[in-house]
Amino acid sequence: MNTAIPVGAKRSLLPLLSFVLLFLGSGLYFQSQNVDYAFYQLPGHVAILPALIFAVWLHRAPLTQSIDVIVKGAGNSNIITMCLIYLLAGAFASVATATGGVDAVVNAGLSIVPAAFILPGLFVIAALVSTAMGTSMGTIGALAPIAVGLANQADLNPAVVAGVLLSGAMFGDNLSIISDTTIAATRTQGANMADKFKENIKIALPAALATLVAFSLLTTPANTISAEAFNWTGVLPYAAILVLAVMGLNVFVVLLLGIVLAALQGSIFADYAITNLGKDIATGFADVQEIFLLAMLVSALSEFIKQQGGLQWISEQVQRFTQKLQLVGNKAQQLAIAALAFISNLCIANNTVAIVLTGEVSRNLAQQHHISPKRSASLLDIFACISQGLVPYGAQALLLGASFGISPWQVITHNYYCLILLVVALAVVLLRTPSKQSAS
Repeated sequence: MNTAIPVGAKRSLLPLLSFVLLFLGSGLYFQSQNVDYAFYQLPGHVAILPALIFAVWLHRAPLTQSIDVIVKGAGNSNIITMCLIYLLAGAFASVATATGGVDAVVNAGLSIVPAAFILPGLFVIAALVSTAMGTSMGTIGALAPIAVGLANQADLNPAVVAGVLLSGAMFGDNLSIISDTTIAATRTQGANMADKFKENIKIALPAALATLVAFSLLTTPANTISAEAFNWTGVLPYAAILVLAVMGLNVFVVLLLGIVLAALQGSIFADYAITNLGKDIATGFADVQEIFLLAMLVSALSEFIKQQGGLQWISEQVQRFTQKLQLVGNKAQQLAIAALAFISNLCIANNTVAIVLTGEVSRNLAQQHHISPKRSASLLDIFACISQGLVPYGAQALLLGASFGISPWQVITHNYYCLILLVVALAVVLLRTPSKQSAS
């Protein structure tokens, strides 16, 4: 099973480490100096440029070949798909704001949901939408404008509200049957989707319930919240999005229809000049250009890591470490599968790609140590999603940071669902008996 690791595999991880240290280090420094928007003093898509130059130097190949690696990574189909979602999500948010749809939905929510249940209510909505749509990015793109409005109207901490939305979005991203991560995990492990769902929900549901309790305790009912006058027609575009999502419509179609419906609603009921539609869409595109560029550049950096054997080196180190653990049955190998998915995603910041890259190694481990396909698929999906929800340079944290005008670091520190899910998942692996684990 072991294959020769390319020379320089370990050092291929250094550029990523340098990017993380530079990005987070500069933000923390400026924050310690009480500088406003500390994490925006050195934008992520600029901070990653030295790391890319470092990676090119370490590649030790003709410059044209290194550029080809950058282009291949930046042009990854999963990354381009995410970037297109960024654009449509930005356009929808811009048009919905300009047509008064965001204000209408916010005030409708405030008139219905008691103050004490705003945060848990938003978590449940985000969880349902992401489960129906199968994408955390689509969920965040659709709900972020509403969440921003709720935070402003109810005088809530924007970082907490962003964390609530990220928590709900990652719940569905991990659990949904139509999610890319579910498809990747079941296909690489040879598992049935229904079996994987049943295995997964045993871990995800307790974590979600604990998260609901946590967000309920964070809400301060003492806040005085009053809904302003609004037109119910402004809610229609969002209601349509939710219905279409439940129907399982493609996220691109959902967001495109959302833009059209928001514009029509505004022009008919809110005195919106339809001639401004093109300008508002362009504004939405511009709002997400930073995360658009950063997503592509992070993927380019990860391509160097993949080609130079960085992930293969991590895989071997994880397996060696878990073999030393004195655990009953196949628990050590389950932890190895979990660690492979988690660490690989830290390097790539794309949970679907991380699952695909580590799928073959994980399947071999599962077959050799009698771990059922549904369990290995569940572990891959869960720990890749946990990692994705906790990286400040991940697509979800970046989009939420841009939407709320806060740093991605602030977003992930309030993602309580992924933290609780991590504890629950580890507890299930360590405490459940091996005989139950090995059942197919």
